[in-house]
Amino acid sequence: MKSMTKTKEQLIIENEGLHSRLVETEEALLAIKSGEVDAIVVSGPKGEQVYSLSSAETPYRTFIEEMNEGAITLTKEGIIVYCNQKFAEFVREPIERVIGSYFKRFIVPDDKSKFVKLLVQKTHNKYNSLIISLITSVYLKLSFHLLPAYLQGDFYILVAIDISDLKKEEKELLSLSHSLEQKLDIIQRLRIELINRKIDDEVKINKLKSTNIKLVKEITRHKLAEAELRKS
Repeated sequence: MKSMTKTKEQLIIENEGLHSRLVETEEALLAIKSGEVDAIVVSGPKGEQVYSLSSAETPYRTFIEEMNEGAITLTKEGIIVYCNQKFAEFVREPIERVIGSYFKRFIVPDDKSKFVKLLVQKTHNKYNSLIISLITSVYLKLSFHLLPAYLQGDFYILVAIDISDLKKEEKELLSLSHSLEQKLDIIQRLRIELINRKIDDEVKINKLKSTNIKLVKEITRHKLAEAELRKS
C-alpha cells in the first residue's frame, strides 16, 4: 500500500494552483460587481449555459446607445473613456478607436482652444455649452458638466447634438443677408444718382426759364422800339 503523504514540493505546487484559482475567482467577482460583465457561462450536466446579468443600468445603457445624440464621458484631461455609437458616427471612426483618444483630436484647429479653455475651467455646478466644428464637417453643440462625487467619478459627461443643418441654414441666411445688403447699397446709390440728376435737370430748367424771360423782355423791347419808329 502506497503512502498518501504529500511532499513539501507537491504541497507548494498545489497551494500555488489554489492561489491562482482564488485570484481568478476574485477578479471575476470584481468584474461582475463593477458591471464589466454582461453575462456569464456556467458548465453543468446540460452543457454550457449563458446567464445574462441584467441590472437597473441595462435600460439606461440601452437608451444611451440608441439615442440620436452623441454621449461621451471624458477625463479632466479630455480623454474619451466612453462614447456611444452616435458619436462614433459623428467622427466617422469605430468606437474602439475613439475610446482612449483625446476629444480635441476630432475638432477643427480653430475650435480647439475654446474647447480646452472650457474644459480646464472645472466648474462643478454650472451648466456649460459650446458649439464646435469637427474635422468631419459636422457641427456639434456640446453640453457638459462633472459627475457628482457619489457616482464614483471625476469625469465630464457630454451630450453632443448635431446642428449641421442649422449651421447650413444660418450660412444661407447670412449669404442672403449679404446679398440683400449689396442690393440695398446699389439701390441707394441709384437713388442718390437720380436725385443728383433731378437737381441738375432742375438747374437746367431754371436756366432755360431765366433765358426765356430775358428773350421775352428783349423781344418786347424791340417791338416797342419798332412801334415808336413807325409813329415818327
